[in-house]
Amino acid sequence: MRYDTPVYFQKITPGEYYPKTGNYGDDIAEEALRYASVMNTGEEQLKLVYDGPKQGSLTIQIQNHYTEPFDRIRVGEKVYSVDSSRKLRTKHTFIVSEVQ
Repeated sequence: MRYDTPVYFQKITPGEYYPKTGNYGDDIAEEALRYASVMNTGEEQLKLVYDGPKQGSLTIQIQNHYTEPFDRIRVGEKVYSVDSSRKLRTKHTFIVSEVQ
């Protein structure tokens, strides 16, 4: 298994409120880079997690555990939310689905 795909764990900070205009500033995304093994989620796993096939879901596996808080994961230009997470002895596995 190759851990060669850059994966970014994103922590989102909401934009600041400006009372004079009534608007919010842009959200700020802080990213932490990890290299992972990224693959399509198997059909059996899709049935367990989603109760059927779901388009745009991936299985991401990183070496060691990721313990920092995060809101979502970015792979390339696509952003994913975590549906399931599992800590193994020396690895951490995430099943993610694409955010629309």
